[in-house]
Amino acid sequence: MNRRTALILMGSSALAACAPPPPALGPDGRPLPKLYRISASDGERIPFRVLDSVNALRQGAGVAALQLDPNLSAAAATHSRDMSLQNRPWHFGSDGSSPIDRARRVGYSGRLLGEAISETYESELETVAAWMQETGARRVILDPDARSMGFAYFQEPNGKIWYTLTVGT
Repeated sequence: MNRRTALILMGSSALAACAPPPPALGPDGRPLPKLYRISASDGERIPFRVLDSVNALRQGAGVAALQLDPNLSAAAATHSRDMSLQNRPWHFGSDGSSPIDRARRVGYSGRLLGEAISETYESELETVAAWMQETGARRVILDPDARSMGFAYFQEPNGKIWYTLTVGT
């Protein structure tokens, strides 16, 4: 009986040692964010995950689904990289270009309705959730006139990610 108890205790101790450590907490008591690295293969799927997420939100709001537009995505990619070079999240390019200018430059023939941007270390889905908490970005995502979406990101070597989402007619 003592041998069996000892084996059970040793086995339980070994399993307990395999448990992951608790997450590090910030001063607000919430877990600290983890670095989110985007692999090349994952990077190809990200725009489609964002599109699915945005369309689920739009369906819940009773508005039409969006389709990815390669021109809007090209404009978003240009802006994500440019924000990184400027080291600030804002809607104007280093050359003074607006979201409308960038959409026209890549040949987008529809009407650009809006743009949502982010500077973060979080995943694309966490970023969409954060955008939904901001009035302006939420309005862009749920615009009932929108039919097309562009999405792109740029990740710096330090892990910081610059996201850009554009919508148009």
